Amino acid sequence: MYDEKFMRRAIELASECAKADEVPVGAVVVKDGRVVAESGNMKERAGNAVCHAEIIALSKAAQKLENWWLENCEMYVTLEPCPMCAGAMVNARIKALYFGAYDLKTGACGSRVDLLEKGLFNHDIEASGGYLESECAALLSEFFKGKRLKKGENV
Repeated sequence: MYDEKFMRRAIELASECAKADEVPVGAVVVKDGRVVAESGNMKERAGNAVCHAEIIALSKAAQKLENWWLENCEMYVTLEPCPMCAGAMVNARIKALYFGAYDLKTGACGSRVDLLEKGLFNHDIEASGGYLESECAALLSEFFKGKRLKKGENV
């Protein structure tokens, strides 16, 4: 069941990413009403294309719980997951996904494609988006606006 405090924490993580010149996306893994793991994007700092917030948070959760099978966990993310992250959630057997902003270009949970469509794989995830959407989207918009200004592009 959605709990706003976890999305707020994901937003805090995303804000920290923006300060580190990372695309501001935050992810929180929750089990039994408690945060198990969390992360922000680390692609730039790690120099690694797979270091999305969701992937890192899933890895940390598996390590902490000593099990990659995360079927009783929920994921809170500020941006609709991409195909790689949605696939990782299916493989980890996440119970539910709550995301903030929709991603019309690369979203894999209904916007561009829907890898979480019921019955598509051996595990279904209850997924829904639009939670604190305006705050999540504003973080991304401001970040990319700043990037364009630094490049001298018209904003």
